[in-house]
Amino acid sequence: MLSQLVNLNLFAFLLVFARVGTALSLMPGFGSQQIFLRARVAFAMAVSLLLTPSLLPILPSEPQSISLLFLLLSSEILIGAFLGTVPRIIFGALQTAGTMLSMMASMANMFSMDAIAEQQSSVFSSFLGTLAITLVFVTNTHHLMLAAIVESYDVFDPARGPLIGDMADFLAHSVADSFRIGIQISSPLIVSGMAYYLGLGIMGKLMPQLPVFFFGMPIQISMQIYLIMVTLPAMMMVFMRYFIDTIQGFTAAWGA
Repeated sequence: MLSQLVNLNLFAFLLVFARVGTALSLMPGFGSQQIFLRARVAFAMAVSLLLTPSLLPILPSEPQSISLLFLLLSSEILIGAFLGTVPRIIFGALQTAGTMLSMMASMANMFSMDAIAEQQSSVFSSFLGTLAITLVFVTNTHHLMLAAIVESYDVFDPARGPLIGDMADFLAHSVADSFRIGIQISSPLIVSGMAYYLGLGIMGKLMPQLPVFFFGMPIQISMQIYLIMVTLPAMMMVFMRYFIDTIQGFTAAWGA
């Protein structure tokens, strides 16, 4: 191992680090702003250092011009950005679900810091995102994201550059699937909320003197929070299955 480190090709390490570092900086959990920068950089460098010796046979030789070097690094950075964006799009399903839950529970104006989106979002989105990333690491599912980076070299040859058309098509389908899963996760509360709104509307017509807003808001919030407590395990199971199937499909397709 020591001799391999001494004789390490610095250009090859830089090329691997461009892809691995970019991917890890965007992936949920690995690239979280809650982790200080030095730890994230050190982890990306360690992973790149471990991969470089095994990837040397497929890496291109060191270019003779600065322009070719720039093109190679830009290509690897673009591929790494693609690899890191896909898991973040998957987690976007929870953003959609949390936003819908907040709307149905009349809590859409309550915001908190979302550790996944790294911005202010609805309290339910923040809760679902934190719970999901915890489940991903507790169940060791985060290893699938690392495996996707490693096996990406089977299809994204550094010497040939990124497959722009295929990457764009996959990202478009990933966004559509993420939105669909988010709506499916929140569907129990959407149905119950619509039924509750319909009942309040009928009650308001039958009893005009009844202060529907004052009377209905506490019941609506309590009912939706109770439904979230009941359906939360099923929501997380649906999301984890979606996450695992998507990332495993990634690695299976590349491994083939």
